[in-house]
Amino acid sequence: MLVVVALGGNALLRRGEPMTAEAQRENVKRAAASLAEIVRAGHCLVVTHGNGPQVGLLALQGAAYKPDEAYPLDVLGAETGGMIGYLIEQELENALDHAVPVVTLLTQIVVDPHDPAFANPTKPVGPVYDEGEARRLAEARGWRIAPDGSHWRRVVASPTPLEIPDLRVIKFLIEREVIVICTGGGGIPVVRRQNGSLVGIEAVIDKDRASALLAEELGADALLLLTDVEAVHRDWGTPQATPIRTASPEEIAQLDLPVGSMGPKVEAASRFVRTGGAMAGIGRLADAAKILERASGTVIVGGDGGERS
Repeated sequence: MLVVVALGGNALLRRGEPMTAEAQRENVKRAAASLAEIVRAGHCLVVTHGNGPQVGLLALQGAAYKPDEAYPLDVLGAETGGMIGYLIEQELENALDHAVPVVTLLTQIVVDPHDPAFANPTKPVGPVYDEGEARRLAEARGWRIAPDGSHWRRVVASPTPLEIPDLRVIKFLIEREVIVICTGGGGIPVVRRQNGSLVGIEAVIDKDRASALLAEELGADALLLLTDVEAVHRDWGTPQATPIRTASPEEIAQLDLPVGSMGPKVEAASRFVRTGGAMAGIGRLADAAKILERASGTVIVGGDGGERS
């Protein structure tokens, strides 16, 4: 099977950990061990990943420059894609004893410059703050902020991904049995000019939505959205919370899920299955192989049980 795996932020940095290279590498090592299980089981693998904490850190570093010298989010996305891709590439090669070629591809994603998301930023980036510090930074730097659990974070525009111009390169590599790490951080957001040329735009694309688009365009058999939560839960946050093991897109759409966390994952998983994917799974990174076997996490399949048309 061709499997697209989207690594959540916990693959690189767990909440409360220092944002050091050492901490991120240790987390990537654990992620690589789980990914290697999928490859050893005989599946073809494409890996995507988030970059919220990392792009936020670069933005903070950029605050030391004059406003007109700071790099825009599309450039920061490219920088983090290269950095994170390097770590995953190296640790996955090590986990597989260099038996399978692995490559990182910086990936552009076309968005609509008139997407309503630009008027309503919702995508959290960077570290968490208490409310007072968040409001002070927002005032000083022109940020939009929003609650994130018991903390606050900066939020930026998250437009809908529409097109992957680099798709033919990704397909070329997959056909040659290369493990591709791509669409990092949701991809580098770009818009198409009237003459057909591309140019970057200030935004961060949701990694799960971009991963679903990628899996759909590749004709993948499975999409795994991996995080630090065991599964999607019914009645999340209450004593009655129970994990959902299997559901159709229609059934899981009935749940009231957090917009900033599990909601986008369920939306992306459901979209992939609706467009013909055999199955989409949501669950813990450590359980990746079990989710693929439908023995863990939450598995979303179509009414036919998940057979690709």
